[in-house]
Amino acid sequence: MTIQERMFSEQDGNGILNQLATAVIQLDQHLRVREANPAAESLVMTSIHKLRGLALERLFPGQAVFMHAVRQSLRDVRTFTERDVLLTRTNLEPMRVDCTVSPLQGGHGAILELSSTERQQRIQAEENKLIQNQISTALMQGLAHEVKNPLGGIRGAAQLLERELGDAQHREYTQIIIGEADRLRKLVDRMLGPRGQLLPSIFNIHEVLEHVRQVVEIEAGRSVVIHRDYDPSLPDLQADRDQLIQAFLNLVRNAVQSLKDRGGNVTLRTRAQRKFTIGSVIHRLVIRVDIIDDGPGVSPELADSIFFPMVSGRAEGSGLGLPIAQSLVNRQGGLIDFVSAPGNTVFTVWLPIRNTP
Repeated sequence: MTIQERMFSEQDGNGILNQLATAVIQLDQHLRVREANPAAESLVMTSIHKLRGLALERLFPGQAVFMHAVRQSLRDVRTFTERDVLLTRTNLEPMRVDCTVSPLQGGHGAILELSSTERQQRIQAEENKLIQNQISTALMQGLAHEVKNPLGGIRGAAQLLERELGDAQHREYTQIIIGEADRLRKLVDRMLGPRGQLLPSIFNIHEVLEHVRQVVEIEAGRSVVIHRDYDPSLPDLQADRDQLIQAFLNLVRNAVQSLKDRGGNVTLRTRAQRKFTIGSVIHRLVIRVDIIDDGPGVSPELADSIFFPMVSGRAEGSGLGLPIAQSLVNRQGGLIDFVSAPGNTVFTVWLPIRNTP
């Protein structure tokens, strides 16, 4: 008996499969589904109870070439991989997957390993965003340090000049210089972004979101309504609470400001996602927080650069809110992404659940 057969025939085999992030389906000799692990259930969006006994043709309808290759693989006892196969899912759009077929010895069926090509593209996009954020943060921090030194000199010179001036009107000018130097210094400090060690604590994500909601509702006035769609079953999170508050304040304020002129709705939605990859790291469980608004949406011209510093869709915007939020969430091992269309913009924050004591 081979190792593959033992995995499916022995009692502990299902336990091993259940831990895999790869979607795995076992077929019998008639190419009907015998078993599927949770990753496969999630990929196909169908429970094992409905999958069991299903013919492979039902998952890959109208793909005679692929089905012929699977049958040939079983006859020859030869593993093969088919790229970009169209997988059918109930009540959902079909998904393109890479499928590896590994026949079991003795003609007892085969093992299918399915990997979404869309998932690979998303992982690559997330890794690119993380690298993009790291590079832009490093550049802005270098620029900010260069700006801070002369600002200190300008402010000091203005203070010395103020002491020498007897005319009150002239001292008003020096106060303007000092005030503007202080304002620019605060801006530079924001450009430098989060620094220092994380101060993790254990808390519920809804505590943070409720704090943010109360703060922003006071600022927003009555023209914007903030709705809540929370999953009360979410476990506690271990992270830096203050940094997450700042990140969500930036995101929710951004959503509200997009509605300022016309009014509208913002929704805070929380969900759990299992076996989720952030960058190249697979997490057993992550919390997903969606900040949804029905505003005009993100301009397509800004979509690829919206997390860069100094990029803003509003004339009065500093272009620092989203990059700082991304940096703060990255420090917690998470990621921010978005999709946008007129009337439906969704900024999504993924935060991994780590083992808590």
